[in-house]
Amino acid sequence: MIVSQLMSREVVTCRPQDSLRDAAEKMWNQDIGCLPVVDEEGHAVGMVTDRDICMAAYTQGRPLADMDVRSAMAHEVFSCLPTERIEQAEKIMKDRQVRRLPVIDEGGHLVGLIATNDLARESARQLARKGADVTADALAATLASICAPRSRGQLVASAE
Repeated sequence: MIVSQLMSREVVTCRPQDSLRDAAEKMWNQDIGCLPVVDEEGHAVGMVTDRDICMAAYTQGRPLADMDVRSAMAHEVFSCLPTERIEQAEKIMKDRQVRRLPVIDEGGHLVGLIATNDLARESARQLARKGADVTADALAATLASICAPRSRGQLVASAE
């Protein structure tokens, strides 16, 4: 199975210059926990989560309307291509401890999003089938790796 078979194609996004208030409102209204951050050409340039917004509010001590997404987003984007196998997306999630991956085309444009939720739903569908691409064991290993606490040295506050 390849990523394009599981990914969400309609992805809500934001821009680096958008306010954190606007990003939080999009998340609330869409019942989602993250937004890919895209530039004017639709290239994925970051990711911002509901937790990122909360921590920015705490560490910066300013109203969300006065802070931009750039100040809270993850600037390093871990992504995959729609043609990659699901196992490769799982490996990236495990290795990078992320729950969601932007799916980009060869030009770096956002074309979708794949999340552990997608993997879990597919695993449940495939439980009764032989030769499953997303096995319960693989999903459990992916989730365990993502959820493992990071060492104190990996927790670096952004000064941007």
